[in-house]
Amino acid sequence: MAFQFSREAYDRRMSWYTEARFGMFIHWGLYAIPARGEWVRSYEYIPNEAYDPYMAEFDPRDCDMRRWMETAKAAGMRYVVLTAKHHDGFCLFDSAYTDFKSTNSPARRDFVREYLDAARACGLKAGLYFSLIDWRHPDFPHYGDKNHPMRNDPAYSNENRDFDRYLEYMHAQVRELCTNYGKLDLLWFDFSYDDLRGEAWKATELMEMVRSLQPDVIIDNRLEVSGEGFGSLAACKPTPYHGDFVSPEQIIPPDGLRDAGGRPLIWESCVTMNNHWGYCATDHFYKSAPMLVKKLVECVSKGGNLLLNVGPDAQGRFPAESQAALEEIGRWMRANSGSIYGCGPAGLDKPDFGRFTRRGDRLYCHVFENTIGPLPLFGLKKEDILSIRRLADGSEVPLSTSWVHSDYPHLAFADLGPDPVLPDAVDTVLEVRLRPGALPPEEK
Repeated sequence: MAFQFSREAYDRRMSWYTEARFGMFIHWGLYAIPARGEWVRSYEYIPNEAYDPYMAEFDPRDCDMRRWMETAKAAGMRYVVLTAKHHDGFCLFDSAYTDFKSTNSPARRDFVREYLDAARACGLKAGLYFSLIDWRHPDFPHYGDKNHPMRNDPAYSNENRDFDRYLEYMHAQVRELCTNYGKLDLLWFDFSYDDLRGEAWKATELMEMVRSLQPDVIIDNRLEVSGEGFGSLAACKPTPYHGDFVSPEQIIPPDGLRDAGGRPLIWESCVTMNNHWGYCATDHFYKSAPMLVKKLVECVSKGGNLLLNVGPDAQGRFPAESQAALEEIGRWMRANSGSIYGCGPAGLDKPDFGRFTRRGDRLYCHVFENTIGPLPLFGLKKEDILSIRRLADGSEVPLSTSWVHSDYPHLAFADLGPDPVLPDAVDTVLEVRLRPGALPPEEK
């Protein structure tokens, strides 16, 4: 029977995800020990015999998955995604198909199970990242591959490598994750490139298996594309292995995303705090918490989610800079999360002072910088405004009656008072309650 896309089933599956808006990505594995990022094997052309010994050191005694999940929840995140296996092939779960796994390390721990148990205990939606590629598997292409550590060494010829045998291995591990760990909320595959995309992965067969075991799981679009490219759902020609959301990497789409028919797409921008996904001991170029708050707001204002990454160190600790930023983001979220959860584009032009988000007939004005004179509420009429309140404390913000904006009778202005310093220097949020119909219909 030919594949048929069901918009109703899709919308039902995605409802929690578009409500959540904010998640934590966690890249963690053996690469935390060399501490030069998760691509260290590829960048430094490290062979198996030089990389495998890291497993004998892998014993992160400070790794407390419950603490990780409590940190994510306190930051206002609603879902989490952990790397069950990255490109190096090391598994954080007890796979029956390889010895290269955390349960064989000195740790003797199934970190995927610990993580999922902790996430569920904290009320978080839980997902797993799984690399489609595996630099350690003998049947994955080596010489001439775009990314393999041995890509430039003719001694690693692809002769006698059986890619179908690799696919059996890869599919078997996905089956393990979908079978042995209870309900998964999200699967984050990574990634397709060159000729390795779509049916090269036997993607239809893979997805039929995944959907039979985890019918409600949400899946990214990287069976088809990578961080660039949108996929078949965006083209309005969904394949059986279409992505449920688009996954722009290290960029927030300039104008949000729409499919070929003009309909808004569901998307998630995955972003690092510094310049690496996995732990890098020398990378201290961290984005500030105020910047990250504003980037979260930007994603929501354009109809997207933010998946913000943490790369724990070899002992299982979040870097101090990440921990501090998450705590600061959490303080802002505790006061202002109503302008994030379940919100989306306002249907209005971006204001000079910051951004708009919206949920139904409630408009959220994110004021990043104050104005000279009262705050203009672009696109709103005074008669359509029922109330204005500061979201953080519920205090009333009156409409301005000042003479200074008498030349602009078509605009409503909010009176923030005489203090030019905003109550929240990062983002002061105003909740504007409007009469029904005052804003354009929300796009779904």
